[in-house]
Amino acid sequence: MNMADLEWYRVFTTVARCGNITRAAEELFLTQPAVSQCIRALERELACTLFTRTPKGVRLTREGEALYSHTARGCEAITRGERVVRGMRDLETGTLAVGAADMTLQFFLLRPLEQFHAAYPGVRVSVTNGPTPETLDKLRQGRIDFGAVSSPVDAAQSLHIAPYTALHDVFVASSAVFPNLRGKSVTPAELCALPLVCLEKNTSTRRFLDGWFGSHDTALAPEFELATSHLIVQFALRGLGIGSVVRDFAAEQLASGALFELTLAETPPPRAVCLATDPASVLSAAAVRFLDIIKTYYEHNEDSFL
Repeated sequence: MNMADLEWYRVFTTVARCGNITRAAEELFLTQPAVSQCIRALERELACTLFTRTPKGVRLTREGEALYSHTARGCEAITRGERVVRGMRDLETGTLAVGAADMTLQFFLLRPLEQFHAAYPGVRVSVTNGPTPETLDKLRQGRIDFGAVSSPVDAAQSLHIAPYTALHDVFVASSAVFPNLRGKSVTPAELCALPLVCLEKNTSTRRFLDGWFGSHDTALAPEFELATSHLIVQFALRGLGIGSVVRDFAAEQLASGALFELTLAETPPPRAVCLATDPASVLSAAAVRFLDIIKTYYEHNEDSFL
């Protein structure tokens, strides 16, 4: 069936439902001659008469009734499908699937997500939480629309990685337990000798720290390896070690004085929050709009890479 055939059936179904060519033409935004032409073309194709004329319009023949019993359901399904697609296009409905780690979700995605949800409440948003390698795997598998990840990103060439804003890794300590370290310049080797609390190995943050310490000829051997930065802050507050976190995670505790930031002789270079997309996949209207909101939100940020 070609597109012309499909249009014939759509016209036939509308005429059959209206029982009148004039009303059908108005509903279809076609001229009466165009409607009549479609009906004649379909009758030629099927080699039968589908309508008989009446004083008030048209009436289905037996063959027309048999055909309408099938096309009515088909056209209704097509109409529903068109309605769903238009709703997705206009962001009245649809879904958005995003992958992110704790840090990128809380300090990068959350505020743009609030804006998106307020503007498009009909779009259902699913956020999958996990470390960067897991997020990239889900993106390759097509399980998410895009991922918000932190560098360094060991991604296949098939993915597009765009940096958006800077991250600053710091080391924080309890003011009550480690007052002797406040204001002291600490080298990477001296830092590594302290009881450190870091993220687990399957994270981009840990991979970055391992590389940074390695570049200073020392190996990172944490006292504690934890799953989330929130836990690292709690361990640091209780004096269980020196916490390695992105500065934003400890901002409240640093401001209150419960924690202080160690002064480093050499500071780790800034990293980036990146958006990962798969060029081989077509982004939904919801995903495109959310990415636009993120870009607008961060393009004037002082740490922006845009």
